[in-house]
Amino acid sequence: MIFRIATRRDLPAVLALLADEDRVVDPASVVAGPAQERAFADIEADPRNEMLVLADGEEVLGCLQLTYIPGLGQDGQERALVEAVRVRADRRGGGLGAELMRLAVDRARARGCGLVQLTSNKRRGAAHRFYERLGFERSHEGFKLRLEQ
Repeated sequence: MIFRIATRRDLPAVLALLADEDRVVDPASVVAGPAQERAFADIEADPRNEMLVLADGEEVLGCLQLTYIPGLGQDGQERALVEAVRVRADRRGGGLGAELMRLAVDRARARGCGLVQLTSNKRRGAAHRFYERLGFERSHEGFKLRLEQ
């Protein structure tokens, strides 16, 4: 397994993972739209953002986005925000997700972050148990406001 920063070539595989977490989506069937292309380019260009993948050769089996947020709290240490965590449906249960998260936490620690945080949809009970097994605590309530475009 290789843990690395995603390249543009990985975009269809990442979008396939994000498309449906309950089944395997063939990356060859995924076409990135202009907004997704732009978002990926923005992530690549931003030194505070990383789209990371866990790959077996050329095959992407997992992904997550890591965003480093500066702040005045925590003695001015950055915090790392983890989003879009996915492991391909047919490869779950074998420790890949835990390895992906461990590597992301190690990256945040090496950068000097004082905290790693994430949110998870309330309906994703299995994901919540997974994060708790990794040592994450339910310390806050999250709120979101969708903005209509």
